[in-house]
Amino acid sequence: DQLCSFFFKIKYIIILNMENSEILNDLAAVFRWTAKLNMHEGIANHFSICAPDSNEDFYINGTGMHFSSIKASDLLLVEQKNINETKKNPSLVDPTAINIHGTIHKKVPNAKCILHVHSKYATALSALKDPNLPPIDQNSMRFYNRVAVYSDFGGLGFEEESKKMAACVGNNRIMLMANHGILTTGQTVAEAFDELYYFERACETYLVALSTQKELKIVSDEVAEKTAQEWENYSTDMGSLHLKAIRSILDKEDPSYKN
Repeated sequence: DQLCSFFFKIKYIIILNMENSEILNDLAAVFRWTAKLNMHEGIANHFSICAPDSNEDFYINGTGMHFSSIKASDLLLVEQKNINETKKNPSLVDPTAINIHGTIHKKVPNAKCILHVHSKYATALSALKDPNLPPIDQNSMRFYNRVAVYSDFGGLGFEEESKKMAACVGNNRIMLMANHGILTTGQTVAEAFDELYYFERACETYLVALSTQKELKIVSDEVAEKTAQEWENYSTDMGSLHLKAIRSILDKEDPSYKN
């Protein structure tokens, strides 16, 4: 029995390490792809993913790391038991990132992965007095009544601000942060990135449509909700396929993201 228990533990550790490696490869690929799409701010903004065996310990990009060059091995593990000490070392990880990501990971069970950027179009939407995204195309309908709007901007994401953000997210995968940017969550890196990518596309379409100064063709609430539900019930896991395709391209062009 002891021998069986020993081999079971070894097998568990091997599987856990393999899972951890793939999660970090996924996140590193998303950093690289976000840079290619120019949806980043150089060494600012942060992506994080919970460790496979934890709801509170998470991996995140450290201080001074440029999105375009981040590798899986660059991602730093922030453990809850040491989180206060880590905050005292801003040269390692930005304290605002630890506050925002750490608080949301801890308080929002569905937020295994958190992606926060100041992408052009979502941030522009966040700067409008009315930051709501109307249902004018399939992408925008996907997010109909499914976006939390954090409208109480109170400065950089230190402790109190982070607690208010976590309370605002609720069960939503997306939080538009007024005067700030966008934050998406998911059970996986693929899920969170798919939300980020298509929300940015929807914001782009909306702002370009506004720039024509023509009247918008907004669909009915019934059609918008029906379309949103159809997105949710779509049988194919498009998020995973999306990330798989991205990694396939990176594997050919620059596989260094996995190092």
